Amino acid sequence: MKVCALFVLCMGLSAVMCASMDKRVAELHRTCVAESGVDEALIEKANAEKVLEDDQKLKCYIMCIMKHSGSMSDDGTVDVEAIVANLPDEIKNNGASVVRACGTKVGANPCENAWLTHKCYLQTGPNVRCPPYN
Repeated sequence: MKVCALFVLCMGLSAVMCASMDKRVAELHRTCVAESGVDEALIEKANAEKVLEDDQKLKCYIMCIMKHSGSMSDDGTVDVEAIVANLPDEIKNNGASVVRACGTKVGANPCENAWLTHKCYLQTGPNVRCPPYN
């Protein structure tokens, strides 16, 4: 499973993945929706408008995706090189510079770290997008 923690940049899962849409990715989405309690309308809005609402459940959904994909530790530190290693070849160069520039943005807790980091991805690399996967 090729997972891109730059989820907002890629948005291949109705939510959050830059991946071929397989059962494992769909299961990760379902798991994180259930764990976080996020309103899927917020995920859809993020996909459509490339804007992350300031919503605690959305923040924890992003953290869940990152933790389950191996790109964030339990203490909320982003594993930059794990993210870079999993970027699709089509965006690896541009995406890697965005991920490295953002590093880990630190907030009040791991959920906020994930959200702030993804906001940084959007602000730093607004034109970096994953190719469509079918």
